[in-house]
Amino acid sequence: MGLVSLVPHHYKENISMPQPLARILIVDDEFSVRDSLNHWFRKDGYEVQVTADATEAMGAMQSSDFDVVLLDIRLPGMDGMRLLEQIRRTAPTVIVIMITACASVDTAVRALKLGAADYVTKPLNPEELSHVVAQALVQRRLLEENRQLRGTIDEMAGEQEIVGESPPMQKVLELIEHVAKTEATVLILGESGTGKELVARAIHVASKRRYAPIVAVNCGGLPDSLLESELFGHEKGAFTGADEQRKGKIELADGGTLFLDEVGAINAKMQVDLLRVLETHEVFRLGADRPKKVDFRVICATNDNLFKALQEGRVREDFYYRINVFTIELPPLRARRTDIPALAQHFLDRFSRQMDSRISQISPQAMELLMNYDWPGNVRELSNAIERAMVVGRPPAILPSDLPVRRELHPAPPIQSLDDVEKQHIAAVLVSTSGNITRAAEILQVDRVTVYNKIKKYGLRP
Repeated sequence: MGLVSLVPHHYKENISMPQPLARILIVDDEFSVRDSLNHWFRKDGYEVQVTADATEAMGAMQSSDFDVVLLDIRLPGMDGMRLLEQIRRTAPTVIVIMITACASVDTAVRALKLGAADYVTKPLNPEELSHVVAQALVQRRLLEENRQLRGTIDEMAGEQEIVGESPPMQKVLELIEHVAKTEATVLILGESGTGKELVARAIHVASKRRYAPIVAVNCGGLPDSLLESELFGHEKGAFTGADEQRKGKIELADGGTLFLDEVGAINAKMQVDLLRVLETHEVFRLGADRPKKVDFRVICATNDNLFKALQEGRVREDFYYRINVFTIELPPLRARRTDIPALAQHFLDRFSRQMDSRISQISPQAMELLMNYDWPGNVRELSNAIERAMVVGRPPAILPSDLPVRRELHPAPPIQSLDDVEKQHIAAVLVSTSGNITRAAEILQVDRVTVYNKIKKYGLRP
């Protein structure tokens, strides 16, 4: 065999070599093979070490780190297969490529099962070996990048925490943890600004789909014609202006989660089309003649009263029950006032980092104002109030005069009796469960008889 560069020009163009070049360990009892491989790889710029048997190879691996091991199957003493097993235990990230003079299907299968990346046969072909090594190094780099990316996603997911220690929010967190382990469709209810999308993302990142995308669609922010194209995509020429093929948000969510925000705004025709997609997980692009299979999980959210919309005929019954499999109802901020200090500090810390501000505190007088405000815009309004205060305020603390709520103060609702609070809460639960007594009893953590008695006591309608 002539002295040929182990990475031919066409491979060098298509395969991006890791920098610095890899360290290679050659394990072969034939001097001619060791010498040729050593010369070829060094000529191409790799760092190379050669050994003649398993004992020398393990000693080399204990003293140095290698990226690739070219390992002959037939060695004196411990053979290559046994050495492969030992390498996999002691250095699991090292790429091992087996070299054999007698190739067989059984040998190849056994080597791959033991963890070899590939195998080549003697007499060695420089271009073939070059390609195998280069491809293995690229694959290793991609796996490492994937591992780092997953670590980054995990770290970012940990930062998307839901702030709240109040009993209503602890219940929400319990429901998130429970449903995230399943593939159930989730319906998130709550007033505008309560954090419905944050809950949807929390469910996604706690699920097995966390490394795939979560694709959000604001169903109430687009006219019907645009929403259809946005969800389903279209083929080139499907309508005037469709100059190229375009994937819809459903296809983009393949492998991950589709989040339909303001789902109550979807019209009756779109509900029928979307219901078919939710049932079959097949989507027709506009203008397409065949469907595409898509694997996705659905999370919906709305601030609308869907049960009322169902009764009024604005929501189809089959669509309503398809999206209302598991319900999470978010409390308004005025119903979880004990969370306001923690939320305010959370937003203060975030905006302080973003603005590089030296404001690090909220004065007691400003906090009292925040606690007494009714927050019609809920958590989103609180976030905006703190951000505005950070812009106009001066270190070290936010003062009442910095808060935009002072001039627009909504007085807190009058203190209610325990019966009034209980009545309102049971009524809200009954609405969220569409009058299902069994489900309401589960949410309230009481038996059905108790729910019936409370309905009778307060004159509620299931």
